Amino acid sequence: MEAIAVIDFETTGLSPQHGSRATEIGVAIWEKGRIVDRYQHLMNAGVAIPRDIEALTGITNAMVRAAPPASQVMREVYAFVGQLPLAAHNASFDQKFWDAELARINLQRQQAFTCTMLLARRLLPNAPNHKLGTLTRWAKLPATGRAHRALADAEMAAYLLGHIEWILNHQHGVVADHALLCQLQRLPAAKILAQLTHARASC
Repeated sequence: MEAIAVIDFETTGLSPQHGSRATEIGVAIWEKGRIVDRYQHLMNAGVAIPRDIEALTGITNAMVRAAPPASQVMREVYAFVGQLPLAAHNASFDQKFWDAELARINLQRQQAFTCTMLLARRLLPNAPNHKLGTLTRWAKLPATGRAHRALADAEMAAYLLGHIEWILNHQHGVVADHALLCQLQRLPAAKILAQLTHARASC
């Protein structure tokens, strides 16, 4: 599989449309079966973090007050990622914040997201559930640190992406790329095997 930038945000809430802002971003670059590069930074968006979010993530208001402005961090991470394809676990969440934070500095995403949660629902039906921590433990993937910190979660999602890639290659005989992953995540589970058969025949 080509290099993919796996990202994760920690935020003040669930939706940028309701005033929530990013407090931390982590990126793990996954290529040829391993993490080859990383980026992580807290960011100060000038918005208070609710107490329940502080307790969940361990990221405090004092920590973000001492961090660089969100605009600076987003310019850095945008350059770090470049034009690499994007992935995240529950990507609809991270995509919203990626797009919203970039829009604030007059930048725009060009590439698509693939979602390891949607892919796991289709390709790992026997998992107890499809939360990132559960999948990591169930598949015996490497532990990467405290959950709900951006880089640890990005690394967990990267290893899960690698596990999905392994399943596609070894169990289905398909060489996965980002375009195929994006296609698979949009399909109903009942149509996955037919699509993989078609993909295998096209290899």
